[in-house]
Amino acid sequence: MNWNVLLFQVFPYVALALLFVVSFQRMRGKPFSVSSLSSQLLERKLLFFGSIPFHWGILIILLGHLLAVLVPQGLLWWNAVPIRLFLLEITGLALALWTLGGLLVLLYRRLSNRRILAVTRPSDVIVLLLLLVSVVTGVLTAVLYRYGSYWFPSVFTPYLWSILTLRPRPELVADLPFWIQLHVFNFWVLLALFPFTRLIHIITVPLGYLWRPWQLAIWVRKHRRPAVPTAARPSAQPQTAEKGGAYGTD
Repeated sequence: MNWNVLLFQVFPYVALALLFVVSFQRMRGKPFSVSSLSSQLLERKLLFFGSIPFHWGILIILLGHLLAVLVPQGLLWWNAVPIRLFLLEITGLALALWTLGGLLVLLYRRLSNRRILAVTRPSDVIVLLLLLVSVVTGVLTAVLYRYGSYWFPSVFTPYLWSILTLRPRPELVADLPFWIQLHVFNFWVLLALFPFTRLIHIITVPLGYLWRPWQLAIWVRKHRRPAVPTAARPSAQPQTAEKGGAYGTD
């Protein structure tokens, strides 16, 4: 068994097994741990400038990869016209750089803010670093080995389907450049660590976070009882009922 088989045939199945088994066990045994554990209360400004570009950018990029896997012929049809191919490549690179900027802000925020660092677990930093590797290698692939949307359906789509259909073909990625192989292997590493980290909140499909208003946290204060006007205050002396008086008669 060579390294290519180990990294791109054996390890993917280990990652998928961990993804499904551990995620199921965590959701069943610790359902309240399936959360992003937001640190918005500790710091909001950098979170806004990092979270928005990262989440939107990575979501669109992942959707583009998914379309390349599900409808490769449609992607090839789109790229048949050069201007559309150039437009797609430029858009993808711009989204990757936008995502990279947001990710760097989030990483700086988590490591520079003392209050956030106090509640940061090692897995939080590891996830951010792995995501950084994924985005950086994706940018390098787009710059050094251009027109990835053109050769992706011919290389990675068959490879991913071979893994999912239990007929692995690791030879499809054996001769690819180092940065592309690192990009692929890092993807499987992220899947393997997915159920052990905050990334698991993705399976709850929190799509509402993309358009809900930004949360405003208000501290609970003890309110003083409002002063009762003098005219409305009850008399200190008990009143006696008189015939035809204020209390009326039978």
